[in-house]
Order: sequence, then C-alpha cells, then structure tokens
Amino acid sequence: MEPCIPLPLADGNTLKELIQKAKDWAIMHGAGMRSKDSFSPDSINFAPFMLLPSTFPRCEFERAVGIQPVLNELMHKVAHDYDFLKNSLETTIKVDEFTGRLFNIYETVRAEGITQDVSLALLRSDYFVDQSLFVAKQVEINTISSSFGALSNVLVDLHRFVLTELGHLTELRNLPDNNALEGLCGGMLSAWKVYNQPMSAILFVIEDVTYNICDQRFHEFEIQRQNAKVRVIRNTLTEIATIGKLDNEKRLFLNDTEIAVVYFRAGYTPDHYYSETEWNARLLIERSLAIKCPSIQYHLTGTKKVQQELARPGMLDKYLTPDKVESVKEIFTGLYSLGKDEVGDKAMQMALENPTRFVLKPQREGGGNNMYGENVKSYLEKIKDSDERSAWILMERINPPVQTNYMIRPNIQGPIVTEVVSELGIFGVVLGNADTILENTQVGHMLRTKISSADEGGVAAGFGALDSVYLVDIGKAPKKHV
Repeated sequence: MEPCIPLPLADGNTLKELIQKAKDWAIMHGAGMRSKDSFSPDSINFAPFMLLPSTFPRCEFERAVGIQPVLNELMHKVAHDYDFLKNSLETTIKVDEFTGRLFNIYETVRAEGITQDVSLALLRSDYFVDQSLFVAKQVEINTISSSFGALSNVLVDLHRFVLTELGHLTELRNLPDNNALEGLCGGMLSAWKVYNQPMSAILFVIEDVTYNICDQRFHEFEIQRQNAKVRVIRNTLTEIATIGKLDNEKRLFLNDTEIAVVYFRAGYTPDHYYSETEWNARLLIERSLAIKCPSIQYHLTGTKKVQQELARPGMLDKYLTPDKVESVKEIFTGLYSLGKDEVGDKAMQMALENPTRFVLKPQREGGGNNMYGENVKSYLEKIKDSDERSAWILMERINPPVQTNYMIRPNIQGPIVTEVVSELGIFGVVLGNADTILENTQVGHMLRTKISSADEGGVAAGFGALDSVYLVDIGKAPKKHV
C-alpha cells in the first residue's frame, strides 16, 4: 500500500527537526515506556512510534469496528459455557501445565459455587489485512490485559500534530477519532456501579516491574476523571497473597480496603507465578465477590485452543444468529487442531509439507511465543509423536500488504526508514452474567506496526512500534450483517 503522504520526506535539517519535535511531543503527552535496558522508576523514554500514520483500508476498518459487539457477545456466551470450555481444553490441560492450573482454579470455584456471577471483559480483537483478498482477518482475540488503549489515543493526536507540521491539513479527516481509554475505563466504572458499594476500590493487578507504565497510569487517571469518588489501588499477586482476605460474605479486602473490581494487568503468563503464593492469590480473587476483569473462565476463553475450536464448522451456530455467524466467519482464518487424532495428523502433515504457510501458536498471551517458517517444521518434527502437540494450534499465516514508513525508537540516531506491516486492534467492553448482558460496546482501536521482515512485533522488543490508522478507500464495503 502507498503511504499516507509521498515519501521520502524532506532531507537534512527539516526532517531532523520534525523528528525531534515528534519525540518531544510524545514524551510531553505521555506516549512513554520505562526502559528495559536502563530501568528507573523516575524516568521514561518515548515509546517506539511510527512518524506517520499507516494506511489501512477504510472498509476493513469499518468491518472490524462493526463486528466487535458480535465478538463480545460470542466470547461472553462461550465464557459461560462450562461444557464447551472443558471439552475444548481437555487434551491441552494434560500437557500444558499453565493452562491446567488455570482450569483447576475454574473447577475449584465452580464446585464451591461461583460467588460473583457478573464478569467484565475488556477485549481486543486483532487483525491483519490479507493482501491477496484485501480483507481483514482475525489474528486472535485477547481477553486479559488488553493493552495500549491509552497510548493509542495519544498516537492519533501525535499524528495529527505531525501531519499539521508538514502542511497536510486535508489529510487529517482520514484519522478516525479514538476513545479507547474513555470506553475501557467506563467499562470498569460500570462494573464498580454494579458492585454497589460506594467506599469500594478498583484493584489493578500489576507486574513486579511495570515497563508499560503510561498505558496503565492513564487508566487510573481516566477513572478518577470520570468519577473522583472511585479509588484505584495497585498490587502484585505476591502482595495480594499477603494482605488479601475474604470476609464471611466473601468480600475481598486488601488491608482495610474493599475491592469491587479486579483488573488484571498481570497473571496471563507463567512468569507472573513464581510460587504457590501467587497461585493462592489468584484463587483468592476468583473465590471473592469482586467483579473480575477477566474472570477465570473469560481468561480461559482467550486461549488459542478455544479460538481454534470456535472455527470448527457449525460451532458458531450454538451462540449466534445466522447473520452474525456469517459475519464472524468472514473474519476467521484457518485454525487447526494438532491433537493426536485424524484431524490433528492431517494438520500436522500440512504444516510439515509447507511450514511457511502457517504459524504455530501455544496457549500464551503477551507476545513472543509463536513459531514461524522452518521453525514450525523443526518443532513439529520434534513433538510429532508426543502428547505435547495438543498444547499448540496451527494457524494459516496472513500476509499483509507492505508499506514504507519511518520508525522512531529511543536512543537510536536518525529514523529507521523501512518496509512495515500493520496489525489493527479493536477494543470491546462486555459486562454481564450467564443470563443477561448489561453492557456490550465497541470502544476504540489501536494499531501496532512492525518491520515487514520480522515475525514478532513487540513494541518493547525492537521490531514493532505504536501507530495510528490512516483510512483509504480500498476494497469492498462490508456487508450489513450486524
């Protein structure tokens, strides 16, 4: 795809000055992260960003935005279908210890009787545009710690500043408004109101060291802006195990503070559970009356295996009306089980014969866990006869269109002019119990862009950067299924 404005930009001092202005704008408006290389709690770098907004087909952006409430509904219904979750994860939990521990917590609280039947999910559905069809295909849907809602807001304004500096004022109309932060925090406050205890607080469960500090803090500040009466506190799982307790009504207290809503920004990877202490904290939270974001069953719903099972023919019909089923099927890409059965053997053979067509995915969140290319073949050959293969799924690789942009990273001289590809994320909020959905909305979007030759696109890892959407009229208008 062509960039949003003709490249290259002006050489020499003009470009250098623009980049320095953009860096300063990013820092001064909160588009920052703490450095992993030279960490200090008292300083931040600007987060890696693209100097210009990246081109994205308008019709596919609108399709992704329009279908988010349907995906919210789907994930909510799946999260409350115990039999489906159990059957989907039956083989995975035998070979994947982490997923097994999560499912054991689910079984425990379910056997005891779930104390709080209302769940809050702040979801993010991620997409690449398939260049052969020019349609958006879903990469995954995140049900826990769906990050960058706050920084995505900032990036839209940063790119408005850059385009204005360059004199491209007419192009500003192609940058869609983004209210992700307001919507996500509004969802947490809706849950707080449902809990209905005026002196209760919202708990952010955090890592021991938080690098993505601006994104998290902006959520706290926005909650206070929307309702100054609501207090936000931050604790690690280790701390919660020490200071947390349940009263005789199973209300969760940290010291003397009652917790209405628990928002997980940690707990989605084995690295966050150092010992039984952290697992005990997670179980304590799940046993409590607090509204979880996400609840343990919602966390499990976000596993790759569950998403692969939903892609099986006829599976969506159980949860959605026919018109909604068709709209969801349009965004699904090929997902295949690797279980030790005829279906799994067939998928295994496909991948071994043509590994570059596929991505190998484990049951993990947080990025950096997938395998690509020849690594798919070598790893599958290694586990071909092992039960471990059931812990992975196979996904058809999506090849997005390439465009040129300037990647700006801290502590690197000059811009990185490179070919890049972009991944769109759409945020959704869904609140309710098994019988009633109280709130179901699409609330905003984000864009992450990575070097086209890189398999992984982590913003902090060095290959990816924050971005925003520049809409262009390419492709076909979405059908009105929703």
